[in-house]
Amino acid sequence: MTQTQSAADLRAAAQTRLRWELLAELVRKDLRVKYKNSALGFIWSLANPLLYLAVFTLVFSEFLKAGVPYFAVFFMAGLLVWNFFNTAVMGATGVVVGNANLVRKVRFPRVVLPLSSVGFAAVHFVLQMAVFFAFLLVLYRHSFGPQLVLLLPALAVALTFTVGLALLASSLNVRFRDVEHLLEVILLAWFWLTPIVYPVAAVKHRLAAHGLFWAYMANPMAAVITAMQRAIYRDRVTFDSNGAHEVLAAGGYGFYLRWLGVAAAISLVVVGLGLFTFRRLQDDFAEEL
Repeated sequence: MTQTQSAADLRAAAQTRLRWELLAELVRKDLRVKYKNSALGFIWSLANPLLYLAVFTLVFSEFLKAGVPYFAVFFMAGLLVWNFFNTAVMGATGVVVGNANLVRKVRFPRVVLPLSSVGFAAVHFVLQMAVFFAFLLVLYRHSFGPQLVLLLPALAVALTFTVGLALLASSLNVRFRDVEHLLEVILLAWFWLTPIVYPVAAVKHRLAAHGLFWAYMANPMAAVITAMQRAIYRDRVTFDSNGAHEVLAAGGYGFYLRWLGVAAAISLVVVGLGLFTFRRLQDDFAEEL
């Protein structure tokens, strides 16, 4: 019995290692394809957040007064994690269909396909966050404080929710090809229903009076992005000629941790649903493709 269990454990360990190696190779392949014949290569990933920072600093500090000091910092704190989520989910939605020849001809754990899209987006996110923090170190050092601890639970929730949605969308899109097109529209609306461009405090003031703010914050990405903004952006209250204006929803950590807990619970349900759906449909992938 012991030898049998040991052999089974070794096989399981070998299969797990094979899945991770396959996942890493798919991520590397996607990165090579994206930057093939590109003179600057990965530098484009680093240049992207710098260009965003420059453009939004100019536009919202000179032309469109947003009423939020260092608006580019506030905006980028939410935009980078949203871009990770959007890129990963949209990439995963079409990844099984896009690898139809591989799925039909080779036996391998198909679940690594949507996970490779998440890994691809994660690589870009890490590079862009590194550039963003370098910018903060030079021009906005107030970001570096104990509040940065909120980044860990916020990013963990974002990753979990993204993986779950990627599994769900990638499997459904094989059977229902309209999913990819529908998701583009949903994500566009989702972006504007998430406090990236506007302060969450403004939404709180309007919805809390009607008892509906909880519905807004039940959006897992709203919880993630408000926590990211609290972790990076300093000014909860801003002042101008019209008086004081709130930007962040709360000053402490309790509000953010509470809603991250709700978002984590929702994310785990989505992961469970995504795994169930993917496993239920994957046997028909070759036939559907």
